[in-house]
Amino acid sequence: MTSEQSPTVHKGLVGVYADTTAVSTIDEPTNTLIYRGYPAAQLAERYSIEHIAYLLWYGDLPTAAEFDAFTSRIRAAYRLDPAVADWLATTRPDTHPMDLLRTAVSILGATDSSTPQLDRDTTLAQATRLLAQMPAVVAAIQRHRHAQPPIPADPGLGIAENFFHMCFDDIPSEPMVRAFETSLILYAEHGFNASTFTARVVTSTLADLYSAITAAIGALKGPLHGGANEAVMYMLQQIDSPEAAADWVRRALERKERIMGFGHRVYKHGDSRVPAMEKALKTVVAERGATDLLARYHAVQDAVYQAKQLLPNLDFPAGPAYYLMGFDIPIFTPIFAMARVTGWVAHVLEQRADNALIRPLAVYTGPTSRPLP
Repeated sequence: MTSEQSPTVHKGLVGVYADTTAVSTIDEPTNTLIYRGYPAAQLAERYSIEHIAYLLWYGDLPTAAEFDAFTSRIRAAYRLDPAVADWLATTRPDTHPMDLLRTAVSILGATDSSTPQLDRDTTLAQATRLLAQMPAVVAAIQRHRHAQPPIPADPGLGIAENFFHMCFDDIPSEPMVRAFETSLILYAEHGFNASTFTARVVTSTLADLYSAITAAIGALKGPLHGGANEAVMYMLQQIDSPEAAADWVRRALERKERIMGFGHRVYKHGDSRVPAMEKALKTVVAERGATDLLARYHAVQDAVYQAKQLLPNLDFPAGPAYYLMGFDIPIFTPIFAMARVTGWVAHVLEQRADNALIRPLAVYTGPTSRPLP
């Protein structure tokens, strides 16, 4: 085959439309992320992560009766699975939290007798279990890092409040919880990103939900997809003052280092989720009296824009917000995962409804056919 006949290779599948979806999109005229037609930032102002899960899975916001029934099913599954709790107790406290979360989800699949069933109703029941269990697992990992036993879930609390309860045996102010819930909603779904596409690829083989979510967590562990909110906080810890930000950014760029938390492949005019998350961050800053951290945050933001004309993405405000809420930095990406499971499940359901095995081609560049020596 001549070079003129060779097919075009889209490295990283950039610009390739792999399928259709009704779950979410970015409305280009307004540069707005929408979930099932609703602007995500507006949803974050008014609703809970439970509402968003229902919207993504069932296609519309729930009625009051539907919401009550849905939350009842979630809360009935809150209790940390004993098999996961027993296994977690045997692991080293310094084990990577994403490794622990990935394995915990796999254990949940191994202990669910319905795992082989692929019908929609069974998958939704499994999804409800995961939505309830993943916060319990992440909270248990947070405590395990400090040699503390898990705190049982409180079935009287919603997911966001309950997560604070399970992590710290305490629930902060309503504005703090609302700020956290905002982050969960904004992280919930984002189209055919790497982890979501991974979940769809696994689903296309007719594998079960737990396999798809386990694989998605593995993809999210990679620093080019997840982990940026952690990297942002580590960066802000290295910068002593707002005045030091420009020099820190300059030296990092001279070393050809990637400054995490800036830019995004699918946004042309800035991440539409950032204003809502920055508002949440400022709420947390006011609660904690962390004005110096906010000043360093803005100084880095200005320095990066002046040097590279890059705007922040969701990870940039989420990192310092989670830090001020009291979560360990290595827990930030597992929090991302426990929010994104809502979107992953929606795409698993959509893939199954009109499935085709995802199996792309590759252009061979190895040796031509040759005889054995």
